[in-house]
Amino acid sequence: MRHLSKMRLLGSVACLALVSFTLAAPVMAQESPLTIETPDAPPATSANTTPFDPLKVNSFSGAFLAARTADVDRDFDTATALYKIALQFDADNIDVKQRLMITQLMNGHFGEGAKLAEELKSDQSVERITTVVRAVNAIRDEKYSQAQKILNYKGPNDLDRLMNGLLQAWARYGQGSPKDALAMLRKMKGPDWFAIFKNYHAGAIAAASGDVTTARARLNDAVLDREGAGAAPDTFMRAVVALARLEATAGNKQKALDAISVGDTLVNNYAPLKALRQSIEKGEKQEQQVRNASQGAAAVLFSIGGALNRDGAEDIVSLYLQSARSLDPDSADALVMLGGIAENSKNPEKAIELYRSVPENSPMRRISELQLGLVLASTGKVEEAKQHLKALIDSDPKDIRTYLAYGSVLSDAKDYKEMGEVFDRAVEQIGPMPSRNDWTVFFQRGIAYERQKKWEQAEPNFRKALELNPDQPAVLNYLGYSWVDMNMNLDEGMNMIRKAVELRPDDGYIVDSLGWAYYRIHEFDKAVTELERASELKAGDPTINDHLGDAYWRVGRKLEANFQWNRTLGLKPEEAEIPKIKDKIANGLPPLEDKAPTAADAKTPAPVKPAEGSPDKKS
Repeated sequence: MRHLSKMRLLGSVACLALVSFTLAAPVMAQESPLTIETPDAPPATSANTTPFDPLKVNSFSGAFLAARTADVDRDFDTATALYKIALQFDADNIDVKQRLMITQLMNGHFGEGAKLAEELKSDQSVERITTVVRAVNAIRDEKYSQAQKILNYKGPNDLDRLMNGLLQAWARYGQGSPKDALAMLRKMKGPDWFAIFKNYHAGAIAAASGDVTTARARLNDAVLDREGAGAAPDTFMRAVVALARLEATAGNKQKALDAISVGDTLVNNYAPLKALRQSIEKGEKQEQQVRNASQGAAAVLFSIGGALNRDGAEDIVSLYLQSARSLDPDSADALVMLGGIAENSKNPEKAIELYRSVPENSPMRRISELQLGLVLASTGKVEEAKQHLKALIDSDPKDIRTYLAYGSVLSDAKDYKEMGEVFDRAVEQIGPMPSRNDWTVFFQRGIAYERQKKWEQAEPNFRKALELNPDQPAVLNYLGYSWVDMNMNLDEGMNMIRKAVELRPDDGYIVDSLGWAYYRIHEFDKAVTELERASELKAGDPTINDHLGDAYWRVGRKLEANFQWNRTLGLKPEEAEIPKIKDKIANGLPPLEDKAPTAADAKTPAPVKPAEGSPDKKS
């Protein structure tokens, strides 16, 4: 079945890099990064709701249970208020103090969290958190010697040794000893994946102290570290920007642009690099992002947080990034990454606040504006989102990602006519020589035309997308299923869907496509096998469960079919499908009247006009 995927423009470079190539699994993923234990939610409470009004809570148990629920729902304002109330009843409760410290830090209330970190510094269960927080607080207060002592680490964990060592180097720099700071980084021992972090921060320390020769050498090492770029793309991109600014300031304009070109190999058309390139070409004055010890320590927290930023690590990443904000409040890339975490945590209002906090003069501002448009739409403010994204297109018509964002909003609104027109404009901007990265534009334009039942315009766009990116699973799935659904090119269509499943075996929607394609050609046993697998991968999807019910009926498993259809009703299918599902529950499926389609029966498609923008377009 063709599924329209939700789109996110992914502010983090770590996420953006996935558009360009599959990153090698970083060695540091084998580490045991700090995990923040989140309390289990009490039973019978719904997500994003708190069962108590904090002002009405009058017992320790009431406050604590309500705080736990808010904590799990990531409603840190409410959780903080309730944990404070719980401490009024039991002032020495260590568990409550730990959670209060963490919720305050996660919510950006660093000063209050730091006070509790000092109080809990002897508690070994949160020692890894309190050490970093206390050191960051000392750096904020310019007590660099104290911070260096707090960060002294002799444990076995590589990640902690890296984090503490980098922060110590910046604390030493803050004491006015950049040479000692660089020596500390040279002596730091660890696995190979330490290299990009050590090189970037050594380059940043040298640049901040005016040692251009050392800064150039260390930043070059970071920029040429391809394995490091895969493990820590956010740090890699910071190194690219730092090197480009260093060369531009030194009057080496071409070397600065060459550094940006290396960054483009990781993420093509990345907005901050594009803005930096334009600035350097105009001869504008360049300023390093890291100019003092506080900003350097913030960069360490961002480096580690960015490298860890993946599903399941949101809490510790948020803690590091919020700590970084306490040192460098205007760090745009930290704000964008925090916005992405808020989105993924189903907290769109927080995400909107963070995206709007990105400084207007930051190269990251456009990314935040694009993402803001998508979040506005997700909260039901569709017209505001559309106007916002239209204005962004008008301000820079050549930024293709803006068309993708606006097209995504129109797709969700099922306005396929305007969606097609938007992507027509995008193709005009791309011109006659599209790049591999432009496959998404042609794919989305194909979807817009297919949804308008204009197959003669849709198909060449799908073909063009595959020409640009031949192994793209989403396109293989969409085009292959479309052919099977229309009884066209059956063999080729089935092969495309099978290939899509091979490329993305854990994608429930693509596996569903294969199962439903088998159903369409009456190979019901194979359909059951694939649809059962799809329903395991996407257990809560109503369409997949409905398909599985149909397949069960066709193989004679009628009780299981009725179970699946009833289950589908509970999964909130689209309104138009509900009467059909109820009819199947009452009457089953009608007998098959048509024979299974075969390749011999398949329609012979008419010659297809190449997609506009193709270099091989014929008249």
